[in-house]
Amino acid sequence: MDQLDVIAISAGIGLAILVAALLGLAMMRQAKGPSMGDASPTTTVLLFQDGTVIDYTASAGALLDRPELRGTSWSELRAALLPGFPDLPKVPPTAPAAWVCTILPDAQLTAMPAGRSLRLSLTVARGEPAILFRAARERDEFRRLEGICQATPAPVFQTDGEGRVTWHNHAFAALCEEHGHDNCRVNPFDMPVPLSRQSHGTRVSLPSPEGESSWFELTSSPVGDGWVHFASPIDSLVHAEMAQRHFVQTLTKTFAHLPIGLAVFDKNRQLVLFNPALVDLTHLRVDFLAARPNLLSFFDTMRENRMMPEPKNYTNWRDQLYQVITAAREDRYAETWNLPSGLTYKITGRPHPDGAVAFLMEDISAEISLTRRFRSELELTQSVLDCLDDSVAVFSRLGVLIFSNAAYRERWKSDPDSAFAEVTIVDATRDWRDACELSSIWTEMREFVLTLRERASWEAPLRTLQGEDLLCIVEPVAAGATMVRFTRPRPAPQRQQRTETNDNTVTGTNAPSNAPTSAPSSAQDTVDT
Repeated sequence: MDQLDVIAISAGIGLAILVAALLGLAMMRQAKGPSMGDASPTTTVLLFQDGTVIDYTASAGALLDRPELRGTSWSELRAALLPGFPDLPKVPPTAPAAWVCTILPDAQLTAMPAGRSLRLSLTVARGEPAILFRAARERDEFRRLEGICQATPAPVFQTDGEGRVTWHNHAFAALCEEHGHDNCRVNPFDMPVPLSRQSHGTRVSLPSPEGESSWFELTSSPVGDGWVHFASPIDSLVHAEMAQRHFVQTLTKTFAHLPIGLAVFDKNRQLVLFNPALVDLTHLRVDFLAARPNLLSFFDTMRENRMMPEPKNYTNWRDQLYQVITAAREDRYAETWNLPSGLTYKITGRPHPDGAVAFLMEDISAEISLTRRFRSELELTQSVLDCLDDSVAVFSRLGVLIFSNAAYRERWKSDPDSAFAEVTIVDATRDWRDACELSSIWTEMREFVLTLRERASWEAPLRTLQGEDLLCIVEPVAAGATMVRFTRPRPAPQRQQRTETNDNTVTGTNAPSNAPTSAPSSAQDTVDT
């Protein structure tokens, strides 16, 4: 075989391989379905198989703003096309269909299904369809966002790297006009230069021509080489904070002059507020209180300083403190501490919002001493009255029995201290009347006790049912009270005495105008009921 035969055989084999390759390509195109061989420069084509992109023209990436579209689902592409084709179905169509674009003139979308495959074509009269559609879609979105920004009631503006205003909305322009700034390209806010390209917030004020200031919270975010700023009016917030600050200052000054010690613990049981009186009453160091001790440390230190009663069992001391905290939170903690120094403190726990607890400490030593002295004087007075042989009862200006001695309780078989209700002059005169013979002095005695005008003492004789003669002496005492005394008649009375004469008149020295005019001594006399 010569060289020409070898060349001829090689050429034949090559031609056979080329023909086989062309036939194989033709068979693959036929099996693949629709192709993009007829795609023109004014058409963007995407091929789907089983609802997923398997091939596309070069410009199709502009639809989703990404270079690689293989594996993109129908729902993702539908979301990108929906602004211009609102009737696009949720699933790939199974029959040929066409849609007219609503945002790009002369643009049309056609779908040609073939078995498991689908050819989707976007066609325009001139230009790149994907790029034009994206521009139309973004232009429509820009207009919508522009309308939103302009309709926003809060001022929004953008500045460049040098702080000049490059864009603003209507609210910003109105703000500049309201505060006397004619040029909206000049930033009216005195803003600090940002140190980093990170979003941040700044509270600034803007004075008006009338001298008043408007407060804004400026939120700035980096955009390109500049910044976009959002101004939120916070006048109400600033005024509320100022009012709160003034209120706290007023409370602080008030607490500073209170003689009652105040300790406020937050929900974490940390001391957050105390006044000077607390330092004076507890003898705790100011630096210790300023370090915000917790509630347990606070009471432990007071115990160490002997400024509270020493617990009998230290093991249960912490449990008792927790019980104190619980009782204070429920507004039922109140105790009186008798300290080793002789002082007496009244401790009260009060709940506050958000789980806080306040303790009030008051030195009631003087009050306790006064109460004890008053009680001692009452006991002394009672002892003196009990030493008297006469039966003595003292009534207040309202007619309530406030004192009586042992002789009174023995004679009239009455114990006012054990009575459930108050004993009045009406109750007492009823008992006296039942134990004595008929007399007319009881009504006049009640009127005498309850009268508010100037009074003079008087007396009248009585006889008990057992035949014992008594002398009833009625005398006004201090504070409008009245003392009624029952004694045995004296041989020669030295004061006004009710005596019965032939004409039933009262004789004696200094006879009061409101004294009884007669004292019945027999059954024929008038009976007081």
